[in-house]
Formats: sequence, structure tokens, C-alpha cells
Amino acid sequence: MRLFELKQKEVINICTCCSLGCVSDLVIDEKNGCILYLIIPGPCRFCGFLGRDTEYIIPYRAVRQIGKDIILVEINEEECQKKCD
Repeated sequence: MRLFELKQKEVINICTCCSLGCVSDLVIDEKNGCILYLIIPGPCRFCGFLGRDTEYIIPYRAVRQIGKDIILVEINEEECQKKCD
């Protein structure tokens, strides 16, 4: 699977049944080429004009299933790191 294909899939947290958004980037281990984290842009500020405050950093171990249209992750709010830009 390519990054382009992952970017088209919506990420759903199965613990809260909430959509987190779509994958924007990945963090990959340089030594073995494995995916470590999915990066998902956080909610927009003021109608999208001012960009975003945060992004979600989801550990790849939290991915439970990758389907045709969605990626299911199982993650608590404490585990889901939010990084401010």
C-alpha cells in the first residue's frame, strides 16, 4: 500500500466512534522501514482560515484494521499525542 492510498482513507477511533480525519503523513523507522506513527491534521481554527492548532500522532500499533475506505484505530485520548505547531 502506498502513502497516496492511505491519505484517501478516513481514520476512525473505535473507542469513541469519532472520526479523527485523514492521514496526512507518516513517521517511518529509517533502519527497518516500518511505519511508527500516522500523522492526522487536527481540527481547523476559525472556519479553516487560520490553519490548525494541533495534529494527532497515532502509534501504528493502535491500527486495528485498514479497510477499503477507512482505517480503524483503537486509542484512548491519553495515548493520542497532540502536537502544537
